[in-house]
Amino acid sequence: MAASRRSIRALKTSADQSVTTLELFFDLVFVFALTQITALMAHDLNWHGLLRGILLVALLWWSWIGFSWLCNLVKADEGSVAGVLLLSMAAMFLIALAIPEAFHDLPGGLSGPVVIACAYFAFRALHLILFWLIADGDPVLRRTLIRFAPSMLSATALLLIASQYHGRTQTLLWAAALAADYGGTYLIDARGWRFRSAAHFAERHGLIVIIALGESIVAIGVGVTDLPISWPILLASLLGLMVSAALWWIYFDATVRYGERALEHEPPETRPKLARDAYTFLHLPMVIGIVLLALGLKKVLEYVGDTEHHHLDDPLKGGGLFALFVGVALYLLGHVGFKRRTVHQWSASRLITAALVLIAIPLVASVPALGQLAVLAALLTVLVAFESVRFAQQRDELKHG
Repeated sequence: MAASRRSIRALKTSADQSVTTLELFFDLVFVFALTQITALMAHDLNWHGLLRGILLVALLWWSWIGFSWLCNLVKADEGSVAGVLLLSMAAMFLIALAIPEAFHDLPGGLSGPVVIACAYFAFRALHLILFWLIADGDPVLRRTLIRFAPSMLSATALLLIASQYHGRTQTLLWAAALAADYGGTYLIDARGWRFRSAAHFAERHGLIVIIALGESIVAIGVGVTDLPISWPILLASLLGLMVSAALWWIYFDATVRYGERALEHEPPETRPKLARDAYTFLHLPMVIGIVLLALGLKKVLEYVGDTEHHHLDDPLKGGGLFALFVGVALYLLGHVGFKRRTVHQWSASRLITAALVLIAIPLVASVPALGQLAVLAALLTVLVAFESVRFAQQRDELKHG
């Protein structure tokens, strides 16, 4: 449905709007950024490094999420919106390029932390200005944007301040910046936002989950770059693929469908709040979980393939073991929260599996890395098999009813 705008050329989305190819093109930068974060954490594999990696994922997620809302209202590949989206893509690309220097600036050249802070401000400013322009004639939405602006400005200011510090102080300032951004958005009355297409919103978030899962598969290949192929590498790669496939099934066999249906059936006045809670906030632990899993898979492949520095009986320890198991648990807990928020039910099987994954960490601490991955794959396989049988009828009705 077309709509004339006095201040900007844009076309409204329809209720059955699908994701555009420009949005998918935009997501390619997100893929690159996730790869950069995984490499950064692998290089600095300690608790502080993991925390910083998680903060970077949260920063990128908040950058990406803004345009998932905006492009739910206007078509991404039409009019002036396409140009602004491409400019925003360039800003995110700069953030991704500077990720290796996000906390440790290398000698010479520009300051990496400053580049990230400035590019983040540019990205968020482009989003806010475009949102303001398409809100022409909607005073409620514009008041909401005015309330939204201080959190963005304070977050950027804190990132700039953080760029002048090092160590824990810098990390704490990053955490404060993200707390300001996330907290400011959560405190705003969600009824002031606008929401048009449940189909587009659910598809958009499903695609970003696919992209994140793709990073877990890429990590398998990156982990054995320049290493001779061997039976342990083949076995570990297949087990890693099993884990990634299980995470795909957990989301796309049913979750993506009941989420979209819940949005469609939610009353219009509360639909933005449901979208904010279930997708904007509760998809974040899923994405963080996948990124941590990718790191864990990368380290497993290094352990089983690099015979010069590791033996087959060496177990993953510390950050590598934490990333592998806690990443999966976090992903499952995100699903538990998502189902509770959308259909008001607890997923006992996924909650129990998440608990078992966490309990398994000390139990497999001395098991070789390949065995640790096998245990994780087995737990997820049991979950998928159980839900496939236990909820077969409900899933069939959800897909075809």
